[in-house]
Parts: sequence; C-alpha cells; structure tokens
Amino acid sequence: MPKNEVIHIGEIIKQVVKEQGRSPSWLAVQLGCERANIYDIYKRQYIDTCLLMKISRLLNYDFFFLYSRQLDSVK
Repeated sequence: MPKNEVIHIGEIIKQVVKEQGRSPSWLAVQLGCERANIYDIYKRQYIDTCLLMKISRLLNYDFFFLYSRQLDSVK
C-alpha cells in the first residue's frame, strides 16, 4: 500500500482474516459479538483503537503499522 493512500482498515482486516484461513464467525466468537458485527467492521474505513488492538492481538497482526508507516512520510 502506498504511503499516502487512504487506509480502509475494514477491508484490510477482512483480507488478513481470509489469508489466515479464519472465518467471520471465528472472529465474532473471539470478540464476543455477533457475526453481523464482523461484517460491519469489514465495511468501516475507521475503527476504535481498542477494538483494533483486540483484533491485532487475535490475528497476531500489527494493523497499527499501516498508520505509523504513513507518519514516516510526514517527517
């Protein structure tokens, strides 16, 4: 992803879940929510940092890096 491109975090989460062979149902169980909520997350361009931290830990993937990498271009 280019450094100045807008991040659509929901699409990226969806992609990582799929790449790991996980399902929206699995993620819903892990987060303690309904599967429909996961599809809502997939549609989001923005996400609460606490929720993103939980998802990062569950998937063992640093989603925050996507944002911090863009900060490097500001310097």
